[in-house]
Amino acid sequence: MTQVFKFGGASIKDAAAIRHLGRLLAHFPERPLVVVISAMGKTTNALEALLAAARGDDRDDYRARLESLRGDHLATVEALFGSTAGPVTQRVEALVSELDRRHRAHAERERPFHYDQTVCFGELLSTTIVGAWLDEVGMATEWLDARELVVTDDDHQSASVDWKTTAERVRGLDLADGRLRVTQGFIGATPEGASTTLGREGSDYTAAILAHCLEAEVVTVWKDVPGLFNADPRRFDNAVQFDRISFSEAIELAWHGATVIHPKTLAPLQQKAIPLTVRSFLTLEAPGSTIAGDALHDGDVPAFMLCEEQTLLEIRPRDFAFMDEARQHDILGRLVTAGLHAGLIDAGAMRLSLCLDSHPARLEPLVTSLCADYSVARLDGLTLLTVRHPDDDLLRALGEGREVLAERRNATTAQYLFHTRECPATWHIPE
Repeated sequence: MTQVFKFGGASIKDAAAIRHLGRLLAHFPERPLVVVISAMGKTTNALEALLAAARGDDRDDYRARLESLRGDHLATVEALFGSTAGPVTQRVEALVSELDRRHRAHAERERPFHYDQTVCFGELLSTTIVGAWLDEVGMATEWLDARELVVTDDDHQSASVDWKTTAERVRGLDLADGRLRVTQGFIGATPEGASTTLGREGSDYTAAILAHCLEAEVVTVWKDVPGLFNADPRRFDNAVQFDRISFSEAIELAWHGATVIHPKTLAPLQQKAIPLTVRSFLTLEAPGSTIAGDALHDGDVPAFMLCEEQTLLEIRPRDFAFMDEARQHDILGRLVTAGLHAGLIDAGAMRLSLCLDSHPARLEPLVTSLCADYSVARLDGLTLLTVRHPDDDLLRALGEGREVLAERRNATTAQYLFHTRECPATWHIPE
């Protein structure tokens, strides 16, 4: 059965990384295998800066940035192929020239459209180089243009998939000839052929789209960590790796701020019961973590999510009336308009408390809007701790010595809001 692998930018950041990728893939001779690849390293950031320059007046800055992008990719080609670099160099040069042409053609168009027509070249460049290298080292490879497979609407920078048409195109692929397929993450196209991008975590999402349409056996997301952890190892000194959790548990963790797989990636896999495994591209023998349909292992260990730079808003009607459904509907509607997510919501008879990211560009207009119609108390400099599957002893230990400013608890989840100044730089999960 078909497998789908996804590699992010860190795994192909330079020539040495691409060589390592080739050695890794040599351990997986089974076919069909579809490999989804992101842009190299920080290329998307460089393309966004190039986009800004293209839409500005400083042509020298634009030319310098374009030349830097070109030079970085050609240096990788030279390091990989040496004296045989000619054909790959020509393909890279052609892509950079086409990128330049599109910048000039679309500089006066609305930014989201311009963004999608140009930022997609990061993935086109990376897959061109990687596909050629895999061929070079003896892996028969076919390069596929994801824009001819993933069909979307024209909501640029956050396009929605046309599942019926996409499935027809993907299922029309002949994968039985033993070749490895390399394609791009993050990008698609409208039925008219205009490039689109899939928004946050778009490359993971591409892997899930293809797996769903191909009814793949498994999706493997290769990262620079060995799997999924019950807490951020950078902040918790005794975090442990999950062996297996369910789709629903992974979505809960993501909702509460964990940097696990995005829910939009999990949804098409859950529909077809296709497991997703996270593995390390640095340590092939590491066992990895699996997200699948069964919930047998959910709650084996508690999970911890920290959200810092939080603000607590306590909102009350000015007429001392109830905080009824109509008022809650109004307030939460304004939250949606502001593009903010409430990590904690707690309601009382005459108040609604919201814990929000302290994102000035989004938070300040929301606060101004609410103050026009409600009484609003505000507290900044907070940390929200969410714990999945805790017991009472664990929660007592975590809260010891800290003032709890707000809390919420149900059968599976507890949330506590603390002053950040009372929180340690490194947490230790009580035994």
